[in-house]
Amino acid sequence: MRNIITYSVNKVLDRGLYISVQNGEVTVNAPWYYTKNKIQEAVEEKKSWILKKINEKREENSFEIRPIQIFGVIYELKVGYKNVENIECNIIKNAIVVVLPKKYRKIDSESMMEILTDKVYIKIAERELEGIMEKYRILTKMAPEDYRLEVMSDCLAKVTSNKEIVIDPRIIKYKREVVEYIILHEFCHLKYKIHSKGFNEMIGKYMPKCDKVEVSGLKF
Repeated sequence: MRNIITYSVNKVLDRGLYISVQNGEVTVNAPWYYTKNKIQEAVEEKKSWILKKINEKREENSFEIRPIQIFGVIYELKVGYKNVENIECNIIKNAIVVVLPKKYRKIDSESMMEILTDKVYIKIAERELEGIMEKYRILTKMAPEDYRLEVMSDCLAKVTSNKEIVIDPRIIKYKREVVEYIILHEFCHLKYKIHSKGFNEMIGKYMPKCDKVEVSGLKF
């Protein structure tokens, strides 16, 4: 099918003809004495260039979308590519909009979405988990030797033999009360290695409604 180019014409006093493509719209600035046919001929001559510019703009305005869950709420992860030097990320309503430099187009789309999903979880975990950790440091008057984020295949959180708490950043996808329960759970493991009576009493002390937190099927 032949590509049809629609355009607007501005008649000017200048002698030269100038074609511009802005935001996908084509404008022809032509001398006042140019006929419609002469303008059309000029557009046809520049057709390849015009279509290239229009397609570039369409690509910039198109986004790949996949759902991403954060604290139990479903957002849209929208990824687009533009002529930018650095990665841009903004939260607009229920969407996380990521704009990447065009050089990243060479990466497989599915792989890129997986990478960005993990990056989003890491960034949010870095921002949000410190406050939750501090909350339970104060409540329990206990603290791990350290804590760190690490993607794990077998669990969402654990206490190491060195009394370090390790948290999978993907924990951020679950409701905030679930995240808090898991972190409190690991704090209790700093004192009790197994799920003993004392362990359960400690959780009940700092989270009296823990029986209402839905953690079935999660490993930590």
